[in-house]
Amino acid sequence: MIETIKYKGNIGFYLYQFIYRLYRIIKYERLSDEDYLKKHFKKMQDYELNLDNPKTLNEKIQWLKIHDRSDFHSLLADKYGVRDYVKKEFGEDLLIPLIHVTSNYKDINIDLFPEYPCIIKATHDSGSYLIIKDKKEINLEKLILDCRWWLKRNYYLVDREWQYKNIEPRIVIEKLLLTKEGKIPNDFKLNVINGKVEFIYVSIDREGKNKRNIYSIDWNPLHFTWAVKSKDIAHLRGEEINPPSTLAQMIEIAERIGKYFAYVRVDFYDVDGKLYFGEVTQHHGGGFDQIRPLEMDYKYGELLDLKKSS
Repeated sequence: MIETIKYKGNIGFYLYQFIYRLYRIIKYERLSDEDYLKKHFKKMQDYELNLDNPKTLNEKIQWLKIHDRSDFHSLLADKYGVRDYVKKEFGEDLLIPLIHVTSNYKDINIDLFPEYPCIIKATHDSGSYLIIKDKKEINLEKLILDCRWWLKRNYYLVDREWQYKNIEPRIVIEKLLLTKEGKIPNDFKLNVINGKVEFIYVSIDREGKNKRNIYSIDWNPLHFTWAVKSKDIAHLRGEEINPPSTLAQMIEIAERIGKYFAYVRVDFYDVDGKLYFGEVTQHHGGGFDQIRPLEMDYKYGELLDLKKSS
């Protein structure tokens, strides 16, 4: 696999970086934001993107990518920078304990990691992280190379989400949230449309089957999916769960953040009744994940009034 090249010392790392950049330039980066979004949208959604008269939620998310941009949006997309905002607006108690932050991969060493479980991740993109249950099992050489690569990425180029373009690349180490049973807690993703939470997407059993249930704010099951295009999309839902005890607080905070956006997703964790802020996601799945059945894409698209975008 070509990705293994980057673990072959400095030469391998730079060779992989060159190949990756060349591939991105040839296939994607030569396109304007609008042309790229139209091309990729058709591939992922199976219908044409209409930016002149968007109707579905996913179409309107693409429209927002191009037309709704601000430095404040970049601040909230920065997984380190957003901490100050959350602390000021909602209190430090909501923040996951921070162990270390750096913008230099050379700072990463075994002594930074605590004896308890933690997570190391990039603050300027999505999906770059490593869960560490036991520091004795860390492959430090590989982890340093991963951090080096994370710091080189500009996530804006992946899905053309402008808010990521100018975020300072950093690496953070945080305490890993675990329930009293020793499991990673469910991830509650509150989807806010024009300032109101319309539905809650829950990632369940993230270390196991990773099911995804969707609920109304009254915790009634909503039987649709919003996930990457897949033949197995109908099997995503897991067993029903009870609402978290902190649901009302989640909704209040999400709607206070949501007033600055036409659409936004605000994520939380409930750890045995203790609420933690997760992150702010301005375009769920980059607007490329499929909503099925398709009529639900139109339903929530109709609710989203683009005239109210900032």
